[in-house]
Amino acid sequence: MHDWESQSHAKWDCKYHLVFIPKYRQKVLYGKLRSKIGTILRELCEQKGVELLEGKAMSDHIHLCLSIPPQYSVSQVVGFLKGKSAIRVHRELLGERRLTNLHFWAKGYCVSTVGYDEVAIRHYIREQEERDSGQMSLEIE
Repeated sequence: MHDWESQSHAKWDCKYHLVFIPKYRQKVLYGKLRSKIGTILRELCEQKGVELLEGKAMSDHIHLCLSIPPQYSVSQVVGFLKGKSAIRVHRELLGERRLTNLHFWAKGYCVSTVGYDEVAIRHYIREQEERDSGQMSLEIE
């Protein structure tokens, strides 16, 4: 049986596989930054009512499986996550106090709908570490 979310006038199941990268695809997601990025992304998702189903932080990219309510577009959620997380990374982890030019993520992103392949997509995200041989990974909890 398929589980549908419900709002006052809509039943929905909007799940997306999302990948985005740091600026210039630098391998910067290590150490303290890597351990905190999952917490930051989870808190930002909760603020918007977006459910973070699965996530994996690799050294040079992030994989997320998100359930996004229909009142938000994917681009709104990605913009919010990337913008607010960049500010928090600079302020909380890198010690920046300026208010402008706080870039961390590259402009683009990759997204695909999950549909009924959710189990396969979530398995792919979990097994990402083995696919990128030799790189450390951290599950986003």
